[in-house]
Amino acid sequence: MMQPGLDKLPEITVPVEPQPSAADAAPSAAPSAIRLFLQQRSAGRWADGAFRGLMMLCAFSIFAIVALIVFVLVKNSQLSIHAFGFKFFKGTSWDPVSGDFGALPFIYGTVVSSLLAVAIAVPLSLCVAIFLLDICPRPLRSPIAFLTELLAAIPSVVYGLWAVFILVPIMRDNVGPILEKYLGWTGFFVEPNFGVGMLTAGVILAIMIFPIISSISRDVMKAVPIAQREAALALGATRWEMLRMSVLRNSRLGIVGAIILGLGRALGETMAVTMVIGNHPDILKNLFAPGYTLASVIANEFSEASGDLYLSALIEIGLALFLVTIVVNAIARLLVWAVTRGESAGHA
Repeated sequence: MMQPGLDKLPEITVPVEPQPSAADAAPSAAPSAIRLFLQQRSAGRWADGAFRGLMMLCAFSIFAIVALIVFVLVKNSQLSIHAFGFKFFKGTSWDPVSGDFGALPFIYGTVVSSLLAVAIAVPLSLCVAIFLLDICPRPLRSPIAFLTELLAAIPSVVYGLWAVFILVPIMRDNVGPILEKYLGWTGFFVEPNFGVGMLTAGVILAIMIFPIISSISRDVMKAVPIAQREAALALGATRWEMLRMSVLRNSRLGIVGAIILGLGRALGETMAVTMVIGNHPDILKNLFAPGYTLASVIANEFSEASGDLYLSALIEIGLALFLVTIVVNAIARLLVWAVTRGESAGHA
């Protein structure tokens, strides 16, 4: 039973906020997610652009460095260039007292000693690489590979000291007489033989570039798919035929690259060659005779250069070494291009 007067009280209405449904909440959250995605994408594009710009800067810095080297060499050798012109690279006289300078004996010594080194090192390097890859017992592979790569870490002056005390007597007393006896008729191995000379420099350079060519060649040969080796063996090929047709043929571009790296090391080597080549600017057919290289003459005489013309001539020698390196690498690139063109024609 209701109390009197309570029915006259006003009704109080409490407003109730409508609860948003999932369908109504989705449109409000979508702009935030899209905005966050666009911000992340914009940041990613900025990072990609910055990374691309940094990589392009690093790549073009190589051109800047090469241009700076050429500029410095040309600028500081202007006195010699104006005095001798192109005859500097054809002249055979090197007389600082009378101011007569010619770089041809040094170019000859650099090219001959480097080619001798490559001729000696390449067969040995390939044989060691093939031995480690397919013939060497597994327990011996790691120690021999480690010792081979360790040779590349020995300083140049240590090679030079070893050559002075060990290699020079061997070349003078043991190897030289044999070469003169059986190959003296060629004119490349004739007396006098003092142990120091072009051949000794080529041998020490071959020892120095051997680990570079061997290690890179082994890595290149290892990259040849195992299926090609197994296919050649399955067709009845011997191990040598398999290596020749499946491994060496498919990895020859990499081997050429390894030889280029070794040749570049030989062209610019200084201390070891300086200690055993004899350091005499001659152009002789006899490989027992002393010679001189572009790097050796700079190392020997740069600190003793008294006149401006003398110093300018030595800097032009550095320019000549730079040009010889470029020419040799250009020839090597032409060889690689010729091989690549031959492979493309074969596939066509």
